[in-house]
Formats: sequence, C-alpha cells, structure tokens
Amino acid sequence: MKVLVGLSGGVDSAVTAALLKRRGCRVAGATMSLWRDGRYRGGGKDACFGPGEKEDIEAAAEVSRILDIPHAVVDCSDAYERMVVEHFRAGYRAGRTPNPCVRCNGAIKFGLLPRLAKKAGMDFEYFATGHYARLIPGTDRMRLHTGRDGGKDQAYFLYRLGQKQLRTALMPLGEFGKHQVRRMALEFGLPVHDRPDSQDFYSGDHRELLRAGGGRGRIVHASGRCLGRHEGVWNFTIGQRKGLGVSHPTPLYVVEINPERNEIVVGDADAATSHALTAVDVNWVSIPPPESEFTAGVKVRSSGRAVPCRVFPAVGGFHADFPDGIFGVAPGQSAVLYQGDMVLGGGIIDSAK
Repeated sequence: MKVLVGLSGGVDSAVTAALLKRRGCRVAGATMSLWRDGRYRGGGKDACFGPGEKEDIEAAAEVSRILDIPHAVVDCSDAYERMVVEHFRAGYRAGRTPNPCVRCNGAIKFGLLPRLAKKAGMDFEYFATGHYARLIPGTDRMRLHTGRDGGKDQAYFLYRLGQKQLRTALMPLGEFGKHQVRRMALEFGLPVHDRPDSQDFYSGDHRELLRAGGGRGRIVHASGRCLGRHEGVWNFTIGQRKGLGVSHPTPLYVVEINPERNEIVVGDADAATSHALTAVDVNWVSIPPPESEFTAGVKVRSSGRAVPCRVFPAVGGFHADFPDGIFGVAPGQSAVLYQGDMVLGGGIIDSAK
C-alpha cells in the first residue's frame, strides 16, 4: 500500500509515518508551505502559520531522512491566503468567530495538498495524517469517530471532510494517547519526540491578519447603558471576559457583537448562555442527511463536552435545542453533532439564543 503522509514537522505526523512504514507501507512525506515572507510579520510562538515554518520543514525533512522515505515541500501559500486567511478576515470583520483549522483541513490539508502532490508526480493510494481520530467503515459510508484518548477530540476539526476524502484517509494515531505517541517517537529515534505542539493557527497578533482600522465604537450593557469604547468589533468574541476595557461591580461578558451599529453588548454569565442555535453550511459526514428530528450531543468548541440536544434538520442546515445551555456560543464557530463517539456532522453557527 502506497501512502502519502502529511508531515508537519511535529511528533504526531512523524510517528504516523514511522508506524505506517513499520506496517509495510510504501511511505512518502509531503509538507505544506503556507508562509510567504513579507505578507505578515508573524511572531515567535508555535503555530501552524508563521515564520517558524522554516524550522518545521527542516524537522519534517530530518524525519524523512531518518525513516528513509521521500519528502517533498508543497507550496499551498496562495490558496491558504485566499481560502483560509481571507475567510478568517471577513468573518471577524463581520463580528463572527471563524475557525480556520476546520476550513484548512477540508480545503487545504485533505484537499489541495494531496492534489498538488499527485500533480507533482508523487504516487500514492492513501493520504495519512497525525490526527487523533478514527475512521470506521460502515455499511455504505466511512464513519468518523473521536480518538481513544478522550482528551484529544481532533475529530471535531474534521467534520467537513467528504466521503471521497475519508475513503482514502488513514489516521493511525486514533488508537493512542499523546504520551504513547511521544514514547513511540523515542523508540523510533525521532528527534521531534519532545517538540511542543502548535497551540494556535497564527504565531503573531491575530489583529495583523485582519488589516482593519478606524473601528472605534461603543461598549454597552444589555440594559442599554454605555460603559465605554472599543477599537473594533473584530477584537471580541461571544463569551469573552478579559480585555473588555470597562469597569463594573460584577463580571461582564460579551453577549452580542453588532457590526452594523459598531457596538459590543456586554452582560452577565446568564446573558452569555444560549439554549438553541441554528447552523448553516452543514456537512453530514458519517450519516446520510437526516430527514426528521433526532437527539444527539453537540459541541461548539473542540475542548467542550457534548451537550444533549434535539436536532431539527433543514435544507443545508439544522436547528438544535439544548435545555442545559451552553456558554459562549459564537456565530462563525462550528457546531458538531455526536452520537456517542461518532461524528454525525456539523455546520457553521449562524445564530444562537
């Protein structure tokens, strides 16, 4: 079996390549180049997008040398700018909170990268990554499940993958925990065994990517009283508490972002808690599009727990009611539906109440 591994320069993808080679696969590695000098300043922290990419590429090349597998660097920078960064910019300017990792996985990592690798002459049948998720064949669909390590639900970020992508995907780390992966990296003699994980998608100040200015407006209490001023709605997200720049006798949270009025509305924790949401641009990954209401668990962030909800499908979307409430449901983020550890599908949050 011929497999292309998306090598990021980190420990997870390196161990993925080593495991597959040990299993007898013919393995090659490909690393995405997303950064282009001069576009942005970036910063020094570990991230997927930033000037530290050079070190990531060097680490991936060293892993490939140790494993004695071919390695290529694939330039995806223009498409990443157009499909991920510009989408991120437009979302924040509109008062939303987009998730660039979700968009990158479907469009770039599992889409453009293997296509460009094929175009460059790399021969492979499957594409593998170091995601902590599992793929289980069903009767007529490949089903996406969370990894065995409950603390690393990376399946949340993969709900936009299509069946064509899933049928040729491999995710061998889904059966392991992070501590096991680092131990295996040591056993394989991989120097990336102690490399830190990327903690964000951008290494610099996110506001640099927005290229926005002159957005000064009001911060108002839910009761209507003006409490202060802000420097742009793109600096806020629903549920945010820190960095509001206003004083109040009780804790305040962002409960509404209104770009039309250029206004940030703040209130107490109850006001920042939602009991229903509407999602659009939905992808049903493990099941066919449902035609009637059903019960499921919903997550609005990867690190959150799946909250019981009632789902009402609609054309291209769904509505979910969750009596227990969820704090900080932000339009632009992803609402992902689960049945146990299986990802049913998900969509982009359009509104919440």
